[in-house]
Amino acid sequence: MTGIILSGGRNVRMGENKAFLRVGGERLIDRTVRLFRAVFKEVIIVTADPLDYLDQEAVIVTDILPERGALGGIYTGLFYAAHQQAFAAACDMPFLDRAFVEYMASQASGFDIVVPAPPDGLQPLHAVYSRRCLPAIRGLLERNRLKITGFYPGHKLRTISPEVLRSFDPDGRMFLNVNTPEDLLRLPAV
Repeated sequence: MTGIILSGGRNVRMGENKAFLRVGGERLIDRTVRLFRAVFKEVIIVTADPLDYLDQEAVIVTDILPERGALGGIYTGLFYAAHQQAFAAACDMPFLDRAFVEYMASQASGFDIVVPAPPDGLQPLHAVYSRRCLPAIRGLLERNRLKITGFYPGHKLRTISPEVLRSFDPDGRMFLNVNTPEDLLRLPAV
């Protein structure tokens, strides 16, 4: 399985590249790449600024279809992935949990999509996708329909229940992301 790190956002609300924010003394991108390298055979960073990531031990790619948001990043990562399935996550999630990422990967056999389903809705930026999703994603991108879950219908989908999520993440931190300076200040200790 490939690990895809989506790091191509415009960072408008943050005012700086979220991937390079420090949480617990470590940059978010360094934390995520380290975790992904421990779990996946291949790590891909999808970014609009590839030169910023030359210090990372990862394959660095830029969006095939620029300005298409996270869905375009997922498409690009899957397109370049050497493996049939990939785990995709946003670069601004400081509490990714290795045991849970490994659990999700273990649940992917026979499915096109494996996505956490906490009570507040699906987490499509913390999910496993199959390359079989590429044509459906491309169709959405060509119509400029950028909702990630828009390509879910018609694919074999496995959701991870709130009960399973709580067993890995009793504090409910796993899907926290950092979009604003206030989010960064409110983060619980790492």
